[in-house]
Amino acid sequence: MNEFVIVGAKVFGGEKNLGQVDVHVADGVIVSVGGPRVTGVEVVDATGATLLPGLIDAHTHTDAAMLRQALTFGVTTELDMGSVPATMIPLRAEVEADRTFADVRSASFSLTHLDGHPHQFRKGLNDPVWPTATTVAQAAGFVEDRISEGADYIKLIAESGEAFGFQLPHVPLEIHAAVIAEAHARGKMVMAHAMTLHETEQMVDAGADGLAHLFADTAHTPEIVDRIASANVVVVPTLTPLASIVGLSHSTDLAQDPRVAGKLAPELRAHLSDTFGGLPASHFDMALATIAALRQAGVDVIAGTDAAALAVRGVTHGASLHGELQLFVQAGFSPTEALRSATSLTARRFGLHDRGRVEQGLRADLVLVDGDPTTTINDSLSIRAVWRQGTRLAAASTLGSLSL
Repeated sequence: MNEFVIVGAKVFGGEKNLGQVDVHVADGVIVSVGGPRVTGVEVVDATGATLLPGLIDAHTHTDAAMLRQALTFGVTTELDMGSVPATMIPLRAEVEADRTFADVRSASFSLTHLDGHPHQFRKGLNDPVWPTATTVAQAAGFVEDRISEGADYIKLIAESGEAFGFQLPHVPLEIHAAVIAEAHARGKMVMAHAMTLHETEQMVDAGADGLAHLFADTAHTPEIVDRIASANVVVVPTLTPLASIVGLSHSTDLAQDPRVAGKLAPELRAHLSDTFGGLPASHFDMALATIAALRQAGVDVIAGTDAAALAVRGVTHGASLHGELQLFVQAGFSPTEALRSATSLTARRFGLHDRGRVEQGLRADLVLVDGDPTTTINDSLSIRAVWRQGTRLAAASTLGSLSL
C-alpha cells in the first residue's frame, strides 16, 4: 500500500484555505484532511509550503510528451479541446496505466468545415479527413460518432476567419444549433470556439455550455455579459495566447524564470519566449476588462491555455497555466479566485467530481509549493512536489529538461 501523510503545510482545499492540517493519503485517495496525526506511515514534511489540489488546464491540444511536461508543473489533468482519436484513444489508455503523465479528457474531433479553422494551420501534419456535418440531419450522427470515440464533451468551431484578418468557410449556425441539441440529449456538454463578439453571441444563443476562448475584437457590452451570465455559460478566456498575439513580453518573462527554464528543453524554451504579434495591445486590454465584467456578473471563468506543443507561439503545457493564473490576477481576480479557476471550479463545471479539491475520498492529485500562492500567485511555480493519484513524481523528472 502506498500510504503517507503530508504535515506542516498550509492547505488550499480548492475552494478556500483550510489552515495548517495534515493530509493522509492511501492507495491514491485522500483518506482524511485534518483530525488526529496518523502514525506508522511515511511522513512528508511540508513545513513552509502550501498544498494545492492538482491543477486543471481547461483548454489544450495535447500528446504524450506534453502530458508528461504538464505534470512536472503540477497540472494533473488536461482538458483536450480537439484531437485525432487514432492518437488520443491509445494515449488515454497509456495515461490510465502510467501516473507519470497528467490525466486527460478529450472532445475528439471538433466540428468544423472541411476547409475551415484550424485546417489552415495544420497543413503537412498528415491528418486524416476530419468528419463534419454539412446538414442538420447529420448532427445526430456527428455526436454519436464522437461519443463512440470516447469524447467527454463536444467541441464546435464557430470561426469565420475575421479574428485572423481573413475569410474562412465555416459551419452554418443551424448545424451548430442542431449538434448542441443532440449533444444535450445525450448528456454531453458543448464547448464552442468563438473569437469575435458576433460569433460569441451566436454560440450563447444556440445553447453552448461554454466558450473555449474570449472575444477580443471589441469591447464588451452589458448585454453580452448579461446573456453569458443568464445562460450560465462557462468561459475559458485563454489570455496567454492573446498576450502573445498582441506581442506582450508575458511569455518571454515566464520562459526566463528559472523555475520554468530548468524544466524545458531548449526548443520549448525558445517557443515559449516567442510571440505572434500583429494585433494592438488594446485587444488585450479589452479582454481584461471583459473578464473583469464577467467575474463581477458571477460568470464562471476558468483557466485554460490553448497549449498545443509547438503550434501556439508563447504558450507551452504546464508552465503557461501558471502564467494564465498571473493574468487572471492582473484582471482583478484574487489569488484564491485564480487558483479556484484551475481546480475546484473547473472540476465542477466539467463533471470531474473525483478531483479539484483536497477532500476526503477524492483522488490524491496534489501539488506542494513553497510560499503561499493564495496571497502571492507567482508562488504557484515554486513546486516542491507533485502527486498524481498518490504517486509522487520523481525528483529527477521534476528538475530535469524534457526532450521533444
